[in-house]
Amino acid sequence: MNVQYISDNTGKTTGVFIPISEWNELKGKFKDIEQIDIPEWQIKEVRKRLEDYKKNPGQATDFDAAMDDIEKDL
Repeated sequence: MNVQYISDNTGKTTGVFIPISEWNELKGKFKDIEQIDIPEWQIKEVRKRLEDYKKNPGQATDFDAAMDDIEKDL
């Protein structure tokens, strides 16, 4: 498989890119690969957080700052 790794600005791997032809091959082998069952409580929580953000976007923390804050406590 010809994958490419995606890194953040610190060099930490944050994702993987799979060429579409290989993704389609995986979907053929694993029929349920794209099926996602998200619990209703989780959908409601995300919607609530989005509404909170829309009301006050200035309170949001950018990703890198949030990760720095999390990592300092590890």
